[in-house]
Amino acid sequence: MKIFVINGHKYYWYSTGKLNQTLFEEIINTLSSNNHETKSTIVELGYSVEKEIEKYKWADIIIYQCPINWYSVPWTMKKYFDEVLLPNIFYKTCSDYGECGLFSDKKYMFSLTCAAKESDFNKSDGFFDMRSIDDLFLPLHKTHQYCGLKKLDTFCAYNVLREPNVERTLDRLRFHLNKQIIF
Repeated sequence: MKIFVINGHKYYWYSTGKLNQTLFEEIINTLSSNNHETKSTIVELGYSVEKEIEKYKWADIIIYQCPINWYSVPWTMKKYFDEVLLPNIFYKTCSDYGECGLFSDKKYMFSLTCAAKESDFNKSDGFFDMRSIDDLFLPLHKTHQYCGLKKLDTFCAYNVLREPNVERTLDRLRFHLNKQIIF
């Protein structure tokens, strides 16, 4: 399979992106060692819109490695979507809204890092009101659905500020990739 991996971390002095870079590299290494072809982009280092479009066209699966910033992806990743996911390339206008995505032969997956604990999402009286990580990312899932892409299960590393446990997270990520992509 051909897999395009995108690192959407935005560098801040208080969040340098080490964990996201580690997960990004692990995704590429795990997939490559299982005979998948990969291409990648690190959004913060810059990109050519034309080359990004070609990578999407080339890929069977697109994986986004991102931190959760204010309950979504960093603004640079949103800007990337705004610049790259263009009309008449990713979607077209049609009478049935949201039914004319042009990438229906492709899948996507979010791999996320989150400051909240996983249990924070399961509390009926908690901040997230029993919403899941995918509920939080509904607008981005709908964006990809609009382009025709099919969703693979989301991976999330929770509680990364207080208890990052990188080795356990890498093990979980490898297991997730094996389940979703490698089989």
